[in-house]
Amino acid sequence: MSVTIKDIAQQTGKSITTVSRALADKDDVSLSTKELVRRVADEMGYTPNRVAQSLQKRRTDIIGLVLPTFGPRFSDPFFSEFLAGVGNKAAEHGYDLLVSTQAPGDGELDVYRRKVQGRRVDGLVVVRTRRIDPRIEYLRNSTIPFVVFGRTEGELDFPLVDEDSALGTRLLVEHLMGLRHRRFAFIAPPPELMLTQFRLHGFCEGLASTGLDLDPPQIVTSDLTQRGGYRATESLLNNAKPPTAIIAGNDLMAFGAMSAAQHRGLVVGKDIAITGFDDIPMSEHAHPPLTTVHQPIYKIGAMVCDMLLKLIRGDELKQQQIILQPTLVVRRSCGAQPYPASGDIES
Repeated sequence: MSVTIKDIAQQTGKSITTVSRALADKDDVSLSTKELVRRVADEMGYTPNRVAQSLQKRRTDIIGLVLPTFGPRFSDPFFSEFLAGVGNKAAEHGYDLLVSTQAPGDGELDVYRRKVQGRRVDGLVVVRTRRIDPRIEYLRNSTIPFVVFGRTEGELDFPLVDEDSALGTRLLVEHLMGLRHRRFAFIAPPPELMLTQFRLHGFCEGLASTGLDLDPPQIVTSDLTQRGGYRATESLLNNAKPPTAIIAGNDLMAFGAMSAAQHRGLVVGKDIAITGFDDIPMSEHAHPPLTTVHQPIYKIGAMVCDMLLKLIRGDELKQQQIILQPTLVVRRSCGAQPYPASGDIES
């Protein structure tokens, strides 16, 4: 049987109230009594009842995160790293991480309501933001602390961490321009996502800033999966003038794009350049290794969690909003010059 406060009280000759207050380090209990109670508690193998403690202090010591899922499978390695960053930081401070999954829509908002109204968590992390995001609107009007990975349209009056995705895609365009590419395509994530707006804006801005006579860029929308990237690339390669450089809105779609090109007999990095975004661990070990934009995904998860824990404790955030600068990681998937040194472009 587990040891209770009553057992410790009997062993020490103190009242249950005194033992309870000694274990809680209350000021009205003498130091000698605290030392006695703690020593006996350790000797007896006492483990605090966290549920009872949570009820007493009106906290759960749990933070929540609702992952937006699509379809029956969830295999995005981006979130595996992000969750590790959040969960490990939470554990450092004695908190548990409660992860739920729910497809975007009305049901998703119901999950947030249940967690907030039922006081199931002390705070929430919000991920994969939308341009107009009802989750954030709901949390704004609640009293629960929350921190967001990403931005939305309109006023940004909430704590967040994000990366400058527009700069990331501009870096990709500039690099591919340096390899003499003039026929570009962009595989965009779903348009309701805010990251799509930033990455697409950076792509178009990068092309416009060159001042070169380029073929009109080809833009297709997909769903952030390898299968989606494969299908999008098949349609692009069926065009009369297929692109020589494809920038995918995330690494998984880039993997699908590489598969589609290889199934056409194209050599990725020689006949066609393909790039991604995020730099998930698999990118370095793809065939060929993927040129991409690096996000410190694990670090971002830890940063978001650290900010949330400060809010839960009532501490002031020194910086409410953090925008990280991306870095370009060049690998072999974009490695060759598709045009002669003269810059002549085949029609």
